[in-house]
Amino acid sequence: MTLLLVHTGGTIGMAPTAEGLAPQAGLVESALAARLPEGRALQAEVFDPLIDSADMGPDGWNRIIGAILAHPGADVIVTHGTDTMAFTGAALSQALAGSGAGSGRRVVLCGSMLPLGMGGDAEGNLDLAIQAAGTAVPGVWLAFAGQLRPACGLVKQDSHAADAFRALPQAPLPPRPAHPAPFGPARLAILSLSPGLPPRALAAMLAELDGAVLRVYGAGTATGDPDFLAVLADATARGVALRAVSQCQTGGLEPGSYAAGAGLWAAGVQNGGLETPEAALIRLWLDRFMT
Repeated sequence: MTLLLVHTGGTIGMAPTAEGLAPQAGLVESALAARLPEGRALQAEVFDPLIDSADMGPDGWNRIIGAILAHPGADVIVTHGTDTMAFTGAALSQALAGSGAGSGRRVVLCGSMLPLGMGGDAEGNLDLAIQAAGTAVPGVWLAFAGQLRPACGLVKQDSHAADAFRALPQAPLPPRPAHPAPFGPARLAILSLSPGLPPRALAAMLAELDGAVLRVYGAGTATGDPDFLAVLADATARGVALRAVSQCQTGGLEPGSYAAGAGLWAAGVQNGGLETPEAALIRLWLDRFMT
């Protein structure tokens, strides 16, 4: 049985230098090879150069997915920095739903808060990822802090603690056709509503976007200011896709619960339900290019 490593970069593969922590070539590959169970063959696809996860985005997601689909018989470990792990978890979960990961495949994301060889969490996370790649239920997972979590609704909740992530329940994912590069060029963003946000400022942002995730209040409310709602309606009328999610981590949206949310739905804003902002952003991306 083949195990595919897609090593993108991140803290797990760094080592101390005179300038601070920096990627070290071969570190993750060697650590993984030394831990492989008997009978497992390792293949590696390594980003060159390795990147900080702050630089991960649609091109990187396409590269990971292309590598996964190019090795149809392999289970997969993707090593990755933690800062944008939630975005990549959502991207792989949604893009592979019903295709690469839905046919008996296991795709396991893995990273760490401290690098390999520094007495931290890296070795334990990598051991868990190897185990999960051979035994977990097929799907896309995160191996971190002794827990195997679904990658579709990840939230990085702590910037320093070893147990940095939680996984929020998500609605079932719609099946997607297999595509090695599903993330095309799009101008998308996550925008948080806040009291006093000037309608003209929102209009200026939406004028530069093809779509946006709106982090709205509670179960789905926003100001009833007519100028604010007109900005949203004008944007959707010209084809800007707007998808709402709650600023609360759990509970999701429930349109119709409060009259203060009626203007959102009347303006054509989509209901993101239980989606995290990261998952909603990926949904906008894939709906734009894979429908």
